[in-house]
Amino acid sequence: MDFDDERPQQQVTGVVIITLPPSDNPSFGKTITAFTLTNDVLPQSLTTQEPDQVLPTTRVVSSPPPSSQSPQLGFSFSGFFSENPRKLLGFLGVSLFALLLYSSCFSSTFVELRNSNDNDDDNKPESFIFPLYHKLGAADLELKLGRFVDVVDMENLVVSINGGPMETKMVNKLVAANSVVMDSSATILPVRGNVYPDGLYFTCMLLGNPQRPYFLDIDTGSDLTWIQCDAPCSSCAKGANPLYKPTKVNIVPSGDSMCMEVQKNQKPQICETCEQCDYEIEYADRSSSLGVLAKDKLHLVTANGSITNLDVVFGCAYDQQGILLNTLSKTDGILGLSKAKVSLPSQLASKGIINNVVGHCLATDVASGGYMFLGDDFVPNRGMSWVPMLGSPSIEFYHTQLVKINYGSSSLSLGAKDSDKAGVVFDSGSSYTYFTKQAYAELVSSLSEVSELGFIQDASDPTLPICWRAPFPIRTIMDVKKYFKTLTLQFGSKWWIISKKFHIPPEGYLIVSKKGNVCLGILDGSNVHDGSTLILGDISLRGQLVVYDNEKQKIGWGPSGCGKPSRFKSLPFFEG
Repeated sequence: MDFDDERPQQQVTGVVIITLPPSDNPSFGKTITAFTLTNDVLPQSLTTQEPDQVLPTTRVVSSPPPSSQSPQLGFSFSGFFSENPRKLLGFLGVSLFALLLYSSCFSSTFVELRNSNDNDDDNKPESFIFPLYHKLGAADLELKLGRFVDVVDMENLVVSINGGPMETKMVNKLVAANSVVMDSSATILPVRGNVYPDGLYFTCMLLGNPQRPYFLDIDTGSDLTWIQCDAPCSSCAKGANPLYKPTKVNIVPSGDSMCMEVQKNQKPQICETCEQCDYEIEYADRSSSLGVLAKDKLHLVTANGSITNLDVVFGCAYDQQGILLNTLSKTDGILGLSKAKVSLPSQLASKGIINNVVGHCLATDVASGGYMFLGDDFVPNRGMSWVPMLGSPSIEFYHTQLVKINYGSSSLSLGAKDSDKAGVVFDSGSSYTYFTKQAYAELVSSLSEVSELGFIQDASDPTLPICWRAPFPIRTIMDVKKYFKTLTLQFGSKWWIISKKFHIPPEGYLIVSKKGNVCLGILDGSNVHDGSTLILGDISLRGQLVVYDNEKQKIGWGPSGCGKPSRFKSLPFFEG
């Protein structure tokens, strides 16, 4: 063999560099750069990038790839790695481990790859995100949980859509507390509001043709979405936007299936002359709304800029009574999000637009508000606690069962008819949280220990039933948080390890009043429903991503900053 003619064999080494986005903003995307190294040739790079992913709020912009004409970079890698294969293998091993660790924590990195073909399915139900907005208005205490009541003598209730005279029956608008049922593509539209002083969270919907904006109080305890309506209006507040003006074609007839759904629990009536569907809703805060059903276009804007126009049924409300007239000063109505067939999510799901899933995230930071969504694209597949959703033919609330309450390490009695369990309703339409009579009394007794620390109950503060004056100035709840304990609601099992727990820290049940006192945002629910049900209102739902999955009949929650929703199935506490 002629060794002089033998050409030296080249050693070829492949190197892949993965440039990850910054941890505080994964939306910048990642860059994958492949180098081929030899002993005698500078590396020729082949740079590939992940395809752009449409995000709810921003479009992913991949970082620019490094220049393929970088002799310093080529010399560095060829000189360092080709002479020492062990170092190369070590570098690749560490890089792979780092990538896996990053993916497990910030799952949007690998979910981009996993869901890259999601948009290929045109028949996939969509999801929609809505923001929650601030309302600057009166500090009224809201307890929604509405129910439809019987509208009697329909023939005497006449609404002239053409602007003529209107007669309305003067029924009793106020409900006695013991008689109420309970005293793929996406769009990002952020949620605003607060517990105090406004007492609600609301979002914006585009309705009608031409489309007009309406601010609606998000309410998981209400079935029907309604807006104040000039039909003409008998008793309406001056809301944020002009009253909705229906035409005859918008009015839903009495024989419509949605009308039958609204009136299914009412006394059978025959109204041969009725050309409209009347309804009345009474709420647990002793307010009410009277109106007729209407149908019009709902406009949902997707992230890619397309507009979905859907016919939806809602209430054209022309007679409001009670504190609704105050809370409507900067809003236009209520967005019904319950599991009833007439609710907005159920209507969209029946058309195949979304899967029947509702979620909201109410921020503890007053400045950010939070968001809500319809559809299941924004439901994390990890980091959530899930409990079964209880149901009955007459209750459309999001209801589950509680087995234990603790204040710190002290157990509170449930005070229900069955002492081993109590019902719990998740209600975004209620400002505050309500405990059963016995649980409330024991909580107040436990909280009396703060008097030993210098807190004095101030009966002159009308903000809430119990307020304390601290021995020092209070600016935020963080100033007094260490003096109070966390409440823990336990679901599923009394065994601590296997149970599902909903933690309510001090900022989840306390507020700072305008007088500078700290007040208890948990109220006595003796007269709400049958007195054996707890109601989790906005004050305790803040800082949690709460999901109502009507497809799988379960309720879930997980801690979140509620700053920005993520379409990726990531841990909620890494969002925002």
